[in-house]
Amino acid sequence: MKALIVEDDQDLRRQLFTQLSDKGYTVEECETGKDALFLGKEYEFDIAIVDLGLPELSGLEVIRGWREAQRDFPVLILTARGHWQDKVEGLESGADDYLVKPFQPEELTARLNALVRRAAGHSKPKLSFGPLTLDTVSRVVQLNGDEVRLTSYEYRTVEYLMMNAGKTISKAELTEHLYHQDFDRDSNVLEVFIRRLRQKLDPEQTLQPILTVRGLGYRFNPELASS
Repeated sequence: MKALIVEDDQDLRRQLFTQLSDKGYTVEECETGKDALFLGKEYEFDIAIVDLGLPELSGLEVIRGWREAQRDFPVLILTARGHWQDKVEGLESGADDYLVKPFQPEELTARLNALVRRAAGHSKPKLSFGPLTLDTVSRVVQLNGDEVRLTSYEYRTVEYLMMNAGKTISKAELTEHLYHQDFDRDSNVLEVFIRRLRQKLDPEQTLQPILTVRGLGYRFNPELASS
């Protein structure tokens, strides 16, 4: 999942960057409202974390600008303001949730995960398709109740595909949402991940969980039957 952090406090921004990266997010960051408005309009994100007190443009102005541009990724507001009026104003500007500083890292992660799941149409932290289960909290994938050992990149790939089950995901979209800027976009690394995932998720070759849509990309099969 790809997250945008908009925070002008450098220490907090780096803390958030580290925390989200450790949780498997691909993270972009900026410190001004103008930069945030540009990034949110020009690039795809799965979620954004926005401080209200930003230089150049306020967090509320940024969120309004995104929504006016039809950018509908979920937004979590960070605010030092505890008044209910400020929270209401943030939500009415187009934000989806808020968190008052200071906050516990675990609460931030839980709120982000919930927003991402709901945006993809999932209300529960566990996604189940036939014998395959993905726990977005523990970041564990199981096949018939047994854990499937995955690398970090493999987990990111299968999580994104399962979150968007039934939707055809292009290679460009998958790369954009899952991998950092230094990822070799011209290599066949993504194809290697997909091939390995198919072997790990479907060792008996009976489920076909990841389908190739010729010329378009990949699609996770939501209609899996138990083997």
